[in-house]
This record gives sequence, structure tokens and C-alpha cells, in this order.
Amino acid sequence: MIVRTPDDGSLILINQTDHAKLSGHFAAHWGNELFCLPKDREASIRAAAHHDHGWLRYEAQPEYDPLTKSTPAFFQTKSSPQTYEAYGWAIDWLTEIDAYSGLLINRHRTGLYRSRYGAVQQPVSVSRLRNDPMLDEFVARYEVKQQVALARFSPQQFAVDYQMLQFWDLMSLALCLRDPREETFALVPNSYDGDGTQGVEIKMVPLPGDRIALDPYPFDVKELQLGYVYRQFPTRDFPDEETFRRAYFGAAPQLRQFTFV
Repeated sequence: MIVRTPDDGSLILINQTDHAKLSGHFAAHWGNELFCLPKDREASIRAAAHHDHGWLRYEAQPEYDPLTKSTPAFFQTKSSPQTYEAYGWAIDWLTEIDAYSGLLINRHRTGLYRSRYGAVQQPVSVSRLRNDPMLDEFVARYEVKQQVALARFSPQQFAVDYQMLQFWDLMSLALCLRDPREETFALVPNSYDGDGTQGVEIKMVPLPGDRIALDPYPFDVKELQLGYVYRQFPTRDFPDEETFRRAYFGAAPQLRQFTFV
């Protein structure tokens, strides 16, 4: 869950699966004379759109602490066997649908604990690998699965496709985590000549009217309108978890849209 706490005392929640859908929309419109199309476009779009499907279980029962008046953000949730079981289920589920898409989200999931395998320079990628035997076992087991699966595909293509996925993920997070601000993304692949650690810088600059300038511009239409679904509550103060969940499930989804130029 992406959790935002505006100064007005309200609460904004964005499901990880909704953040991923925005990543998938970026992937679906990726490519022009400056940026190459993904070689396996459908698989890349599918992976981007479903890369956080492992959060479905949590989104069916989000947590709330009435003592601290807070619900944990995605990086604050507790480690548990159910957490890694859900991550593994999502990887295996998508792999059964499409092996390459599954391989991409497998690499994405373990990469979050391996500093994204050096595919990103900016924003700085901090490894979240910690002294957690359950996490260590999960990462080791799914990295082995990656090596087995990669025997069927081009390692160079896969490295670049994984790097593209990191940009789509980080671009979506940049919009979901906070109001848009000037940011630089590096390195973003614009061809398959690299090894997954090369590319160009893309600068993001917010403009009036929820318009966002990207330089260089990577999408297939001159102006691209996209957004994310969120839920907003007038208060962060709920007497118990049951009341919080009732408000969460009853809140009408809203749409925040941007126009990329």
C-alpha cells in the first residue's frame, strides 16, 4: 500500500496493484524515434502491469494500528511467511500465463533487495535486504528459478527489458508517492545495445495544470494522458482496524490524471 498523509489530516491510499497498472500504461505507450520498442512488447507490458500482484492478499486485508493512528506503507509491512508466499504465488501465477513476463517480475521482486542489480543510477536505489532468514531464503530460491528460466531467453535482451521495467516502476512511484517534483531518472535504456546498466537520463519537470515534461520524451504519442486510482479519507483516526477496513472498502476510487509532454 502507498500511504500519503497530507497536511490537512486526511489519508490517501494507493494500492500497489493500481500503481502497477500505471507502470503498465507507461509500457504500453513506450517507444518512438528516440526509444526502441520492447522486443517482446506484450510480455513487457504484462509484466509492468502485474509486477506488484503479490500485494493482492494484503490489499484484501490491510492493516491499521489504532494506537499510532496509522496504516503501514509498503516498505513498513512486517515480514511473514504469508508475505513471501504471496510474492511467490504472483511470480508463479504470471509465469504460468507467460514465462517471460514471469521471469521479469521474478527479477523485479528479488531486485528490490539487491539494489535493482545495478540497473538504476537515479533515483538512488537502496537495497532492502536485511537480516531476515525468510527473506534470504525467498531471494535465493527465486534467483535460482531465474537462472533456470533464463536459459530459454537472450540474457542481453532480458537485462535491458528488466531495466525498462525499473524505469516504469520508478516513474509510477514518483507520481504516486508524492506530488510531482523535478526528478532525474538514470539510466534509462533507449536501445538493446547495452547490457542492462547503460542508457540515458530522463528529466521530469512538473508544469502547471498537471502537465509533466519529460526530456527526452519516450512515448509514442505527442501528449500522453495517464493517471492512477486512489482512495482518500477525511481522517486518519479510526477507533479500530475493523472500522478502518470498512472505510477502505467503502471508499469510492478516484482518479488523478497527468498529461505527459
